[in-house]
Amino acid sequence: MNNKVLKLGISPCPNDTFAFYKLIMEKDSLPFDIEVIVEDVETLNRMMLAGELDFTKVSFHAFGHAADRYILLRSGSALGRGCGPLLLAGKDFDPMDITDASVAIPGEYTTAALLLRLYNPDISRFIPMRFSDIPAAVRDGVVDAGLVIHEIRFTYSEFGLEPLRDLGEWWEKVTGLPIPLGGIVARRELPSGWLYALNRRLKESIDYAWKHWDEVKPFMQRYAADMSPDIMRQHVRLYVNSFTRELGPQGEDAVRLLFQKGADCGIFQDCFSCNPLISEQGR
Repeated sequence: MNNKVLKLGISPCPNDTFAFYKLIMEKDSLPFDIEVIVEDVETLNRMMLAGELDFTKVSFHAFGHAADRYILLRSGSALGRGCGPLLLAGKDFDPMDITDASVAIPGEYTTAALLLRLYNPDISRFIPMRFSDIPAAVRDGVVDAGLVIHEIRFTYSEFGLEPLRDLGEWWEKVTGLPIPLGGIVARRELPSGWLYALNRRLKESIDYAWKHWDEVKPFMQRYAADMSPDIMRQHVRLYVNSFTRELGPQGEDAVRLLFQKGADCGIFQDCFSCNPLISEQGR
């Protein structure tokens, strides 16, 4: 048992519980103890911004507001192609009306919200709500349109909704890079050896999970009880990929470009006063 207890935040989404399974089951493999906190990503975003977490999964949008206090690990990120947020509306909605529409977003500090602002800066009527509540809110006319993330991209048709724009597709077309959604960040003041240890253990945990799906599945299901096994598998395959194991040059370029575009639009003050990623030395 180690003396220092650090708070680790992850979301209940299958990609996080899948990636962190072995690390959480073998906490004593780290040079410190961890207290695991499971919350939706927008709650984790706000906890990180308030300085309440030592390590945590966060949206890159939120990280852009705290890059002076937190640093990004090279493993554990959610990036990819064909996995971006979808802007949805009912079948009778005229896409030309989107500028004046009320749009539900899955949290003020989600990367989805940032991408929507970059895609159409003229949209101003944002209605934050829990991501899983958005499809029903659009269907029932509570809002005109909705921005959805996670497994909703597999189920939105059940609500009679249609895509107005795939923001991931838009990002890829404009930049040629994978879309950066979220990553694992850590307090900058923590010892570098601890950061490298967590990064290594997380990479090992991801490798283990891919080889032991049947073992990891009940752990994922515990936090995603309402999700079918098929949707859960689709979710993991979409959001856990080579960029999750190792951010790599393309992933790093994507994160930096997202920060640059956000700064150019006045969303971020300064994301570049210090390197946002841990160095490759000691990985």
